[in-house]
This record gives sequence, structure tokens and C-alpha cells, in this order.
Amino acid sequence: MSGLRLAFLAAACSTCALPSLALAESSYVYCDNGLRCFKAPCPSNSALDLATDRIIKGVSIDTSRLPPKDKAMTDASDALYAGRIVVRGSIEHRTQTFTGKDYSLPWLVATSIVRAARDSERKHCFSFKQ
Repeated sequence: MSGLRLAFLAAACSTCALPSLALAESSYVYCDNGLRCFKAPCPSNSALDLATDRIIKGVSIDTSRLPPKDKAMTDASDALYAGRIVVRGSIEHRTQTFTGKDYSLPWLVATSIVRAARDSERKHCFSFKQ
């Protein structure tokens, strides 16, 4: 096998081995959407992807990767669940088991707080509808 061909194969295989969780980051408005459930998985939260204008229903949020200052802000107020802030992050699908059944559920992995959300970005939120 030629050296060039071998290098190409090695490069192709290394990109295939990248984890599927390494998705591009986007900006999201995450919030309680007002829906209530009677059994898991629960669709009570949603996130608006500002890049695509798509609402992802039934998403949970992982704030463990937020910087300490941003984490303290989300812990001290209801700004996150009320949809008052825009977070930067990515959507991962994680498997969870409820009543013996596996579900692949979306999780928003937040990495930073970007800015305050505009009213037009909060329309899917329960707090905006009140």
C-alpha cells in the first residue's frame, strides 16, 4: 500500500472514531414550556435553537459545564427555567431507562450564558404566556 494511500486511510479512520456527542455548539433559549406529564419521559421543558428556529421538546439541561460565575447565576434565580437567558451549548442524546424501557432523550449541555433572551425568543415558554 502506498504511503499516500495509507495516510488517507489513517485520516479517514480517525475522523470516524470521533464521538457522536461532539456536535457543533449553538445558542438556545431553554425553559419550562408549561406541559405537565403523568409518566416519564416528561416533555415539560423545551429549547429554542436560535440558529434554526427549531423548538426541541422534552429536552433536559446539563449545567455542569457552565463556568462557576454562570452556574451561580442559574442556581440563584429562575432565569434559566423562565427562558430569560440565552445559553451556548449543544444537544446530546442520552439513553435513560424509565419503567424498564430505554429512551434516547435530548439533553442541552450548556457551556456558557450568552445574553438576556428577547421576548420573541421566549414565546415557547410558559412564563411568557402568563
